[in-house]
Amino acid sequence: MIKEFRDFIMRGNVLDLAVGVIIGGAFTAVVTSLTKNLINPIISMFVGKADLSKLYFTILNAKFTYGSFLNDVINFLITAFVVFLIVKTVNRIMPSKKPDAPVVSKEELLLTQIRDLLRNSK
Repeated sequence: MIKEFRDFIMRGNVLDLAVGVIIGGAFTAVVTSLTKNLINPIISMFVGKADLSKLYFTILNAKFTYGSFLNDVINFLITAFVVFLIVKTVNRIMPSKKPDAPVVSKEELLLTQIRDLLRNSK
């Protein structure tokens, strides 16, 4: 069982996934910092508050913190846009592999010819 687990962990897919998760975590921290330290101050010039996460409204006794939601939406949009740019760049650099034409064996070719001859003889 230990050997199977080691083989599973050492497969390229799992290692690639682990690297992706680690880089994704670091990227999330960068995007959060960008939003908090650069984008929110720009937005605060128009809204009037320096920290969007403190924006809220109340209905009866319920407090709705829509500012935190706005921060999360901004983080998502930045992340999605950067991922879009990365995928677009990779697709431009690495041409898509077109599927090769199927290899037809000699037997298949002969059988196809026989089928066509039988079809035309009717």
